[in-house]
Amino acid sequence: MFTGIIQSTGKISSIEERGGDSRFVFDVGNMDLSDVGVGDSIAVNGACLTIIEKGPHAFIADLSKETLSLTTFGDLTVGSRINLEKAMLLSDRINGHMVSGHIDGIGEIVDMANDARSIRYVIKIPPTLSRYLSKKGSVTVDGVSLTINAVEGNTFNVNIIPHTLSATLFSEYRPGTRVNIEVDLIARYLDQLITKE
Repeated sequence: MFTGIIQSTGKISSIEERGGDSRFVFDVGNMDLSDVGVGDSIAVNGACLTIIEKGPHAFIADLSKETLSLTTFGDLTVGSRINLEKAMLLSDRINGHMVSGHIDGIGEIVDMANDARSIRYVIKIPPTLSRYLSKKGSVTVDGVSLTINAVEGNTFNVNIIPHTLSATLFSEYRPGTRVNIEVDLIARYLDQLITKE
């Protein structure tokens, strides 16, 4: 589990194709990896990945065909920057919201506008996901826990404050950028309970 509070940004150091799957090496920048080991999880752009090898400033993960098909990893290349968060501890504060690291779909930035000192982003999502979003509800975009301002059809908008702009990849996004979307866990489970009755 994660909180959606990005701890560091890094970059992709290498990508190796392996019979339909891929092995990625991630440079973690300033993130301290001393408290994680092989088998532990790190969220990369919101996707929960398992460490299979690690060094002092990098780790390696295998990405399955399923992960590659459901996320934006297929868009990324060597040198692409990434958002990073280590799995939470039970003793941690939950400053964002409960995030599983299981991507529900791919969204697209369709508009951006200055809004006082923040930037308002409009994001289009697959129509099947819009039922899980609500005004003032939570959503995760490339691993970042955000509060939804408004939902209209299959778009929603969020305000990104200066701190989040500087600590995540949002400053690099432009209309057309594709992003990983995870809807709120509670909304997903409530929908399952309601629709099964």
